[in-house]
Amino acid sequence: MKKKTRLKYSTKRKINGFIFVLPFLIGFLLCFAIPIFNTFYYSFQEVSVNKTGGMKFDFNGIKNYVSLFKDEVTTDSQPMARLFADQNVSILTNTPLIVVFSLFLALLANMKFKGRGLVRVIFFLPIVLGLDVVVDMLAITTGGEWTQTGSGLFSQSYIAVMLSRYLNLPLSIRTSLISYVDNIFTVLSQAGVQTLIYLAALQSISPSLYEVAQIEGATKYETFWKVTIPSIINIILFVSVYTVVDLFLASPIAQEAYSFAFEQSKIGTGSALSVVYIGNVLLALGLVLLIMGKAVKKYER
Repeated sequence: MKKKTRLKYSTKRKINGFIFVLPFLIGFLLCFAIPIFNTFYYSFQEVSVNKTGGMKFDFNGIKNYVSLFKDEVTTDSQPMARLFADQNVSILTNTPLIVVFSLFLALLANMKFKGRGLVRVIFFLPIVLGLDVVVDMLAITTGGEWTQTGSGLFSQSYIAVMLSRYLNLPLSIRTSLISYVDNIFTVLSQAGVQTLIYLAALQSISPSLYEVAQIEGATKYETFWKVTIPSIINIILFVSVYTVVDLFLASPIAQEAYSFAFEQSKIGTGSALSVVYIGNVLLALGLVLLIMGKAVKKYER
C-alpha cells in the first residue's frame, strides 16, 4: 500500500497564501490588466481624434517620454524631473517615520489601563471621521489656520529659532527635524490605518510569550526587541509596503497624469507619465522589500 505524501508546512503556507491572493489576481486580470496594457501602448503613440470619429494612433517611439522630461511642465510650472525627485525624497523619508510612529501609537493603545476602551474610541475617532473633518472643525472653533497641514507652525515658532541658534546641529538635520514636526498633522492622518493593523497584530501575540520572558527575568526593553518585534516583523513589512503605496496614491503625480490625458488632451504624454509613475512605484517598493526583507530573514532564523 502506497504511503500518502504529506506536504511540508512551508508548502502548505505557500498554497494558503496563493489561495488568499487568488481573488485579487482574478480581479486584476479582469479589471486592470487591459487598462494597464493600453496605457503602455498609448505611451508610444501620438493619440488624436479621427475626423470620422474614434481615436487615431501614430507610432512615435519614445518621443512622449523625451518630451515629458524635456518640454512638459506641471500645472505649477515645475519640471517633471523635479516633481519626481521631490516626491521620492518625501515618500522615502516619510515612510520610516510613519511606520515607527504608527507602531508607537499602537503600543500606547494596547497598554492596559482603566478606561482603555474609551481612550481608543477618542483616539481613533479622527481616523474614522477623516482628519480633514477634524482639522476643519479646529480651524472653525479657533478662528485660525494653524491646523492646516504644512502650515509651518513649528518652523515659525521661537522654539525653532532657539534650536537653530543654540544647538550645534548640522543644517540638514535641523531642517529635517523642523519639517517633520511641521507635518505632524499629515503624519497623524497617514498613520491611522497602519496603527489599526499594528494594534491587531499586537493583540494576536500569545500572552504566554510575555510570561516566559518575565519568568526569565527579561526587562521590558529586552521583551520588546526579543518578543514583540519578532512576532510582528511580517506585519512591519506589510505596513511598510502599504505606506509606500498609500503615499504614492496621494502624490500629485497622479493628478498630473490626469491633467495631461483629460484636461490638456495629451493622452500619449499622460500615458507616458503613468508608465514612469508605475515604474517609480515598483522601484520604491523593491527598495523597501530589499531592506525589510533582510530584517525579516534575520528574525525568522
